Parts: sequence; structure tokens; C-alpha cells
Amino acid sequence: MNKAGVFTTPSGEIYRDRKRYLWALSVLVPMLALLGPGLFLASGNALWLWAPLAFYFVVIPLLDIVLGEDTNNPPEEVVAQLEQDRYYRYVTYLLVPVLWAMWALGVWFIGTQDAPLHGMIATVLVIGTLQGTAINLGHELGHKKTRMERWLAKIILAPCAYGHFFVEHNKGHHRDVATPDDPASSRMGETIWGFALREIPGAFLRAWEIEKTRLNKAGKPACSLNNEILQPALITIFAWGTAVALLGIEILPFIIAIALWGMFQLTSANYIEHYGLLRRKRENGRYEPTQPHHSWNSNHIFSNWATFHLQRHSDHHANPTRRYQSLRHFDNLPTLPNGYLGMFVLAYVPPLWFVVMNPRLVKHVDGDSKKINFHKPAKEKMINRYFLR
Repeated sequence: MNKAGVFTTPSGEIYRDRKRYLWALSVLVPMLALLGPGLFLASGNALWLWAPLAFYFVVIPLLDIVLGEDTNNPPEEVVAQLEQDRYYRYVTYLLVPVLWAMWALGVWFIGTQDAPLHGMIATVLVIGTLQGTAINLGHELGHKKTRMERWLAKIILAPCAYGHFFVEHNKGHHRDVATPDDPASSRMGETIWGFALREIPGAFLRAWEIEKTRLNKAGKPACSLNNEILQPALITIFAWGTAVALLGIEILPFIIAIALWGMFQLTSANYIEHYGLLRRKRENGRYEPTQPHHSWNSNHIFSNWATFHLQRHSDHHANPTRRYQSLRHFDNLPTLPNGYLGMFVLAYVPPLWFVVMNPRLVKHVDGDSKKINFHKPAKEKMINRYFLR
């Protein structure tokens, strides 16, 4: 490596990471949550509390349309250098205290300010949306092998009480992804609301079973400090308990609402990432290895900058330990028409989601029903409507 963001291949080719400092948007975008409360305190107009939410769910999808997509990949010869550059790790480390501060300030605002009910609802949704960002950060850190990063993953998952994601995602979802066995893979014809009722409890139950089995094999009890679900749960109890002690028990429903909306942001991501895609089951009963085409991909520029390349999800599932700055674009993948936040809004209106995504799914599998993961009650309807064979 020569200087910051400049890498040299063994053959002498120079690669410049032009996105190097744009990753700072991953830290700055969550801080926009301060905009609403700040303008409210300055003006007394509670409508300002909706401003960050409008930015996340309206402005960012529009920016993705305007800025378009980025299909640039770093040369494989420099990936090792790129992943050894600690700058990229420091960006993720910095976001941990930022997101904790946003949660604490949001809870403080709700507990101390006299805003109307709609303003409190807006604040809950904004801080809950940031908890979705926290789960995404836990996703990036939790896949890494260093002890520090793995603990940071548990710490950042704690405010929204989603610490079991550390176990469930790595050892459950990645194993079963794009199969009927996976509660975190959505099925063709399934609404996001039905998916949430299946995925949220199913993910926790699978995580607990995985962790219980691991500890039993090691001769340790499931209910102990060795349990990697209970470790972040204790942080959650401490944080929530401190908030209640300082602000009163009446803050607890708001904290729970923030957590639930944060969980639903993760559910929204899971819903769009593998919708209807299916891994082939071999004659021996095992599923084929996960390939890039088993995930929906998005190269939309702004939202990828703000989510550590989460939307290059195809490469992530094929290569789970690959760091965000090295994730690649592949041609001929199932592709989303917008970034994640734009697709979330679409998913929240199921008829619109089906109109946009079902034809894309059918085209991707070339009309072959055997390549689709169906929501069973809707299977025959889907086959007949789209003339699947």
C-alpha cells in the first residue's frame, strides 16, 4: 500500500478507492436524527420531528435514483491490502458510540420534552430506524473474527434487544438462506406483515436452539454467562433499567416501541434480500452451496455508502467474512430497482411490492416454478397468474 486509498497490485497496476472517505456517510447519516429535535427545540414546531424520517424514506430513495448505481470492483490482487487497511474498521468502530448516543438522546428527548403525541411517534420511528442501522452494523462486525469486533457487535445490538441476531444470522440464516427451512427468507406471495409474524419469533427460537446445542456440546448450561444471546441481553437490561431509573417507568413503552421498530427494520431487510429465491436441493437431501444469485442485489450508490455495502448482499452471502469495502458486483444477478429504504416503502404496501417484484422474480428464474421459494397458500395462484411451468 502506498498512501491512503491507493493500492498497487503485484503487476504494478494502481487502484484508488474513490469511495474511501464516502464511507463516513455511514456515520454522518445517522446523526441527522438530531435535526428534528434540534429544530423542534428551536422553533416549537413538532412537525420538524418528522424531518429525519422524511430524509431516510423519501430523500435517500430519490438520491439513489438520481445518483444511479456503482458497479466498480476492486481488483482481487489488492483485496488483501484493502482489508488490512484499518481505516475501514475505524469507521465501523466510531459508529458504535454514535448509535448508542442517538438512542440515549432519543430516549432522553421523549422522557423530558413536552411534544405532542405525533411528535413522540415520529421520534420513536426515527430512533427505531437507527436501531435498524445498529443491527446492520452488528451484522458487519459480527461476521468478523477478531474478539473486539465480535464484542462490539453484541454491544451495538443491545439497545433494541436484538442480541440473538449475533447467533441467529451467522449460524442459522447463512446456513439455511433461500430455503423453506429459513424463517429469515421470504417467499413468493408472502406479504411483509405475514413474514414478520413468522420471522421475528422464528429467528429467536432458532438462535436459542443453536446456542443451547453449542453449550451443551461444551458441557456448559444454556443459562450462563457463556451464552452469547444472554451476554447482550444483560447489556439491554442495564441500559433499559438505567433509562427507567432516570426517566420513570412511563418511558418503558417508548423504549419497547423503539426496539420493535428497529427489529422491523431488520425484518424489512430480510424480506427484500431473498424474496422468492430458492437454493436447489440435491439428491442427498442437502442444499447446494449459497451462490450470489440466491440474494437480491442493489448497487445504488447513496444507500450503499450509508449501509456498508449491505446491498451488495449477493457477494456477502457467497463470502460472509469478506469486509464491506471489498464486496463485489456480479453481472446477471437478481437486482432490486432501488436501494433498501426505497424497497422498504414498497414492501409496506404489498400490492405494489408484488406488482414490481413478482415479474422480476419470474424473469430471473425464466418461468421455472422449481426455482422459486413459494408461500404455500399462494403457490397455485402464483403459478397460474404468471404462467409458471
